[in-house]
Amino acid sequence: MHGPPWVGWLLVLLCVATGGYCLSRVRTGTVAQRVEARGEALMGLGMAVMAVPSSAVPMPPWSAWAFAGVFGAAGLWALAHRHPHHLVGSAAMVHMALAMAAMTAVPAAASAGPAGHAAHSGHTGTGGLPLLTGLLLAYYTVFVLVAGIRLVPAGPVRAAGSGPAGALAAGRGVRREVLGACRVAMGIGMFAMLLTL
Repeated sequence: MHGPPWVGWLLVLLCVATGGYCLSRVRTGTVAQRVEARGEALMGLGMAVMAVPSSAVPMPPWSAWAFAGVFGAAGLWALAHRHPHHLVGSAAMVHMALAMAAMTAVPAAASAGPAGHAAHSGHTGTGGLPLLTGLLLAYYTVFVLVAGIRLVPAGPVRAAGSGPAGALAAGRGVRREVLGACRVAMGIGMFAMLLTL
């Protein structure tokens, strides 16, 4: 990704933390919750690897195609299982991976001499397709705002009842809030990564 290295490292930390939390949820909850946790863990950890600044750790030339393959398969899985948010996330990751592949191809073509320069004279310098990037940015803006609003308590917060039932209800409420906060954090991370294309 482009941009200052410190932004990339902040994105790595954010995505590792959220992806790690989602990975910790893979063995708990209902089958649907575990499946969702797997998808979110894959997304968070994949975003973390993709956000590593190339100035610090150069990625091999094939890495962009590996990202596109993994998240293309994840997108097909999300489509088959009717998970629209995971489908959009996978599409965004494939979009960014293909933009990375195109950007790594430009220096290689430039080193090929005038023929390579002529072949890439139409390259605009922006990663990805601007219209698709804009649509994905709009989606993640709305997603983060809506998910963030859901985190705000609707009314005054009441203390949970005493005893095991009250503690269990409080634990579920905290878990839901942490999960919602993770979704907001991953949405912000995706938005930031799309901006740095």
